[in-house]
Amino acid sequence: MSEKSPQKIVVKIGTNVITQDNGLLDEKNIKSLAHQVVKLKQKGYDVIVVSSGSVGAGRSIVPTANKADSVIHRQVLAAAGQVELVNTYAKYFTKYDFKCSQVLVTKEDFRDRQHYLNIKNCLEALLHHNIVPIANENDAVSINELMFTDNDELAVLVASMIDADKLIMLTDVDGVYKGCPVDGKGEVIEEIKPDDENLPLCEKPNQKSKLGRGGILTKVTMARRAADLGITTYVANGQKKGILPDLLVGKAICTTFAPKKKASSVKKWMAHTKGQEKGVVYINQGAEEVLTSQKKIASLLPVGIIRIEGNFVKGDIIKVRGEEGNEIGVGVAQYDLTEASRLIGKQGAKPLIRYDYLYLES
Repeated sequence: MSEKSPQKIVVKIGTNVITQDNGLLDEKNIKSLAHQVVKLKQKGYDVIVVSSGSVGAGRSIVPTANKADSVIHRQVLAAAGQVELVNTYAKYFTKYDFKCSQVLVTKEDFRDRQHYLNIKNCLEALLHHNIVPIANENDAVSINELMFTDNDELAVLVASMIDADKLIMLTDVDGVYKGCPVDGKGEVIEEIKPDDENLPLCEKPNQKSKLGRGGILTKVTMARRAADLGITTYVANGQKKGILPDLLVGKAICTTFAPKKKASSVKKWMAHTKGQEKGVVYINQGAEEVLTSQKKIASLLPVGIIRIEGNFVKGDIIKVRGEEGNEIGVGVAQYDLTEASRLIGKQGAKPLIRYDYLYLES
């Protein structure tokens, strides 16, 4: 009988967790977090770190004057800061006799299934060799449409890619608060379930971090996305001593996002292909009801299609919309636009999207 595979944990470390107000890296906290990750590994967990902080680290070593082009200046900060960031992690992982590695990615790196699998294989190989992968967005080349929303989005993508059991999002607050906290204090929501609606969240604009791009509302959106894919997700305070081991034994104050049933690896990939669709398929009300019904799994058949936009070939991602333009989901086309157009409305035709290659919006 084969040994049980170790649980996989993705730890996302936010900019404010490892950066001081003056822009310098908080080496004391980086050392603490490295030690905590080592403790998890010693307990048998596989751990991948997704770390922000390269731009903040860059601010500590690159003069801020003469930044005529803000995009180029950000690229300079990221390129210089990434070296500083990873060297700092490496210093402390080495102190505990562990190795770490740098994995820089852009949204474009996930453009197709094969490239996605290449990144997955790289991460899994690093874990196999007991090396801690430290992933970060490649801010030196990521601009505009090539950027993730922030590293929260990257963390969810990595967690779904490696079929993680848990995703821990570390920030500088204790979790998701009910309403708007005063002076950083308030009542933390202990658990958010998949079917919870109308959450009592702060209605003020999303408060972003001082040096990062994310905010708590972004974290809620991304955490729910991970939970929808079957990954137990936590939002917790990364500045608290021993937060990682405490969290895994239920001793930490945090917000837990309860998971749905695990999605297949293909559907996990498709959940992160937004913006990469090559076409749009509009379906009638009857087809929408069949696809979204909880009673049975269904494929998208041509008989329910009313029109098609775009240009796609077999294997491309296409978006599915209802008659009113509402988003239903995305899927992988089983044949090209020419054949799909010929089969619109026809009964008995083969599915344009098979059920196991269809991801429905929650």
